[in-house]
Amino acid sequence: MAPIETAAAKGVRLTPPALKESPKRWGLMILLVTAMLFCYAQRNALSVASKSMSDDLGFNPAKTGVLLSSFFWVYAFMQIPSGWLVDRFGVRRTYAFSFIFWSFMSVLTGLTNGLATLILLRVLLGTGQAVAFPASSRAVANWFQESERGLVTGLYLAGVRFGGALISIFGGWFLTRYDWRWFFVVVGAVSLVWVAPWMRFLKKWEEKPAEPAQTPTGQQGASFMESLALLKNRSAMGLFLGFFAYNYVWNVFQNWLPNYLETERKFTKYEMGILNAMPLVAMSVIIVISGALSDWLIRRGYEEKRVRKIFIATGMLICCLIVPAGFVEDRMTAVWLLTISLSGLGIASPNTWTLTQAVSSKKIVGTVSGIQNFGGNVGAILAPMLTGFIAHFTGSFALALALCGIILVAGVIVYWLLVDGKVEIGE
Repeated sequence: MAPIETAAAKGVRLTPPALKESPKRWGLMILLVTAMLFCYAQRNALSVASKSMSDDLGFNPAKTGVLLSSFFWVYAFMQIPSGWLVDRFGVRRTYAFSFIFWSFMSVLTGLTNGLATLILLRVLLGTGQAVAFPASSRAVANWFQESERGLVTGLYLAGVRFGGALISIFGGWFLTRYDWRWFFVVVGAVSLVWVAPWMRFLKKWEEKPAEPAQTPTGQQGASFMESLALLKNRSAMGLFLGFFAYNYVWNVFQNWLPNYLETERKFTKYEMGILNAMPLVAMSVIIVISGALSDWLIRRGYEEKRVRKIFIATGMLICCLIVPAGFVEDRMTAVWLLTISLSGLGIASPNTWTLTQAVSSKKIVGTVSGIQNFGGNVGAILAPMLTGFIAHFTGSFALALALCGIILVAGVIVYWLLVDGKVEIGE
């Protein structure tokens, strides 16, 4: 098999002979999964520690909501530039450099007390983590076949939820014994063990040839301005808006569920750790099953784009159970409704990313994934703040959860009607 090109500019090239037939690609899959596990353990550390931190520093729910939201202020707008960097300079070095940077930001979070400094460090953490999804999506497009996309994507997205579940369980144990500041230091430092295996494993697959001119012009990715122009594409805008709806609701869960369980449902910290992890574990299992089942249907001959959209719509509609969860009186009934709701989001999850790969030209998958995640993280900016303000001024999370149902239905409509064509440069 001829070498596979990944990134034209700066001469980045893939050179894994017969990679798609090699079992070593599953080693890459494990690295993608563990990267997301560490990524989300660091990202979710603040939501797990938010009650302890707020009690210690005197933050009300509105201030806590602003702090939780700050991660996404730059993260959202870095999605397109990060996708472009991945397409242009390759997955290996871009991902590794960003991983090191954001891990140090996590460590520094444990060494500060002021709201302004905490916000700055969360912004920088988000800036570094902006690479994660475009890089993962590009790696799947480069090294895995179309009929494997759902399973591989489902597995690394399960790593996202397992990261959230593990940090919740670990945090519930750690925060009853130690200060929240040490929590961030430990989580950031331990994550750095991922970098060396990643760099070594991908070294022989993605390397820089002696002369950039050796790269065929036919593999050139988009310029940065061409990447921005893709926002005018109907399907690209559908991915942007649809993922806004998905990610808004996911970030209500991700940022506020631990606090909600402690504050409104009156669970202890230990109970919070277990009950916050439960829906995340359930979602992780559903994500893998959803990805594998959608792949199976595609191998049976069903059209990929339609299969992915059906799974997305079904999952987001099931997720609407978040609405009654906010109004029921029994707290365990609420936990079960939230678990089923989040599992519905798990049905949609791998198919949101594989739909993007299905409608994008391979040479711009990182860029289009960045557009998708840009839309999602506009939702992520709004979700923590708006949820915090609603909870603060109404004294309850019920209306904030009801808003999620409206947004989910709108997202289903957008995915179904707008994502209907190919995303190409110049269209």
